[in-house]
Amino acid sequence: MNFEILFVLLALIGMIAALIWDKMRPGMILFSVTVLFLCAGILTPKELLEGFSNKGMITVALLFLVSEGVRQSGALTQIIRKVLPQSKTTVFKAQLRMLPSIAFISAFLNNTPVVVIFAPIIKRWAKSIGLPATKFLIPLSYVTILGGICTLIGTSTNLVVHGMMIDAGYEGLSMFELGMIGIPITIGGIAYLLIFSKKLLPEERANDEGQEDEVEADEGLHLMEVVLGPRFPGINKTLKDFDFRRHYGAEVKEIKRNGRNLTKNKDRITLNEGDTLVVMADSSFIKTWGESSVFLMIANGEDSSAQNNHKKRVFVLVLLALMIIGATIGELPITQQTFPHVKLDMFFFAAVTAVIMAWTNIFPARKYTKYISWDILITIACAFAISKAMVNSGLADVIANFIIELSYSHGPYVLLAILYIITNIITEIITNNAAAALSFPLALSISNQLGVDPTPFFMVICVAASAGFTTPIGYQTNLIVQGIGNYKFTDFVRVGLPLNIIVFLISIFLIPQIWPFE
Repeated sequence: MNFEILFVLLALIGMIAALIWDKMRPGMILFSVTVLFLCAGILTPKELLEGFSNKGMITVALLFLVSEGVRQSGALTQIIRKVLPQSKTTVFKAQLRMLPSIAFISAFLNNTPVVVIFAPIIKRWAKSIGLPATKFLIPLSYVTILGGICTLIGTSTNLVVHGMMIDAGYEGLSMFELGMIGIPITIGGIAYLLIFSKKLLPEERANDEGQEDEVEADEGLHLMEVVLGPRFPGINKTLKDFDFRRHYGAEVKEIKRNGRNLTKNKDRITLNEGDTLVVMADSSFIKTWGESSVFLMIANGEDSSAQNNHKKRVFVLVLLALMIIGATIGELPITQQTFPHVKLDMFFFAAVTAVIMAWTNIFPARKYTKYISWDILITIACAFAISKAMVNSGLADVIANFIIELSYSHGPYVLLAILYIITNIITEIITNNAAAALSFPLALSISNQLGVDPTPFFMVICVAASAGFTTPIGYQTNLIVQGIGNYKFTDFVRVGLPLNIIVFLISIFLIPQIWPFE
C-alpha cells in the first residue's frame, strides 16, 4: 500500500468520524478533505473544482428553487387537503388514499418541502377525526423517500450518480429510467406500510408534563412547534447559553426528543439538529422566521392561509408539468436530431422554469439564495472530488479487490449485494450524497475488474443511498417527523429495518434482470 492510498484511506476514515461526530456541517467536512487531497497532490485544482461546475449539482440547485415556487404557491396544501378523507375513517383506508399520492408528488419535488408542508396538516387532520397522528407521519417520510427513487429528479442522490456517470464517460440516466426499479420498490414499500405499520407504529404519546397552552392566551400568545435545522446558531449549546427569547422573541416551553417531552431543567439540555421545540410566541413569529433556514419547520396548530390565488397555483402546476414533459421529450432521438445545438435535458428545463418562477414572482426573486441549501450543494460538489481522489490514488481498486476476494467465485450478484449494504450503512450514519461519492468509484472498479456492465452497480447506489429508513438521522425528512410525531429512535428501527430489507431484496433481484451484467 503506497503513500497516496494510505493517505486517502486515513482521510476518509477521519471524514466519516467527523460526520458522525457532527460538530461541523457535512459540506465543510468534505471540503476540508478535498483541500487535504489538494495539498498532498492527489487532486489538481481543476479536479477539485470540477464538481462545482457539474451539471447535476447545478440542476439540484435549480430544483430547490422550483420546489420553493411550488411550496409558496400553496398548490401542495390544496392537494393534500383533497387527498385526506374528511369523514371518519380507518388508518388503513386513510393510508391507502394518502401514501400513493404522496409518493407520486415526491417523485418530482424535493422531499423536504413536501414533508414540511404535509406533516403539520396531517397531524391536525388526524386529531380532528380521532386517529393517532403517529400512524401517518413516519409513513409520510418513508413514501417521500420511496417516491424520490422513481425519477432522475426525485432526490439529489440520483442526480449525483447521474453526474458521476457522465464524468466517467457513460451516458447518464434518463428521466424515468430509475422508475423501472423505483416503482416496484415503491409498490412493495407501500404494501408493507399498509399491512404492518398500524401494528408496528406507536399510539399517541401523552406529554410527560402538561403544557401551558392557555397561560398566556390573553396576551395574544400561543404555542408553536419548531424543528431545529443545521443552521440554527444554538446547535450544541444549552438554552442557558443561547438566549432563544432574545434571538427569536419566543419562549421555549418544552423540548421534544426521541419520544420524550422535556420540560424540567430544559435550560441545561444541549440542543441538537432535529430537536422539536414547543415555543410560546405571537403571530409575528411565523411571518418573521417562517422562511428562515435555521428552522426546518414551523407549525402553529392552524392551517396556513395560502395567499396566492387559484390562477397562480394552476400556473405553477402547469410549469412543473411542462418541465417534466419537456425533459422527457428532450431525451428522445428525434428531438436531439431536430435541435442538435441545444441540449434539451433536465438542466435546461429546470433553469427555464426557475427563471420564469422568479420573474413572475412565484417566489421572491430578491430572496432566491435563501431557498437553496448551500451545504448540500457543497457536499455534492466535494463528493465528485473525493470520488476522483479514490480513483487517482488507487484506493478504489484496492477496496474493490478486497471485496472481490471476499466473495471470490460467488459472481457479480454477491458483489452487488455487498455494494448495496456498504452504501446503505454509510447513508444511515452520515449522508446520502457522501454515500454515493464513496460507493461510485467502488462500483466502477468492481465492474471493470469483473469485465461486466457497471450500470447495475450504479442503480444499486441510487437505491441504497436513498433508502435511509432505519434511523431518524438517515434522512432529513425522518428528523422532521420524529419531533412532530414524538417518535423514539426505536420506532424508526422497528418499522424501517424490515422496509430496508424489503427494498434490498427487491433491488438485488430485479436490478440485474432490468440492467443485465453482460
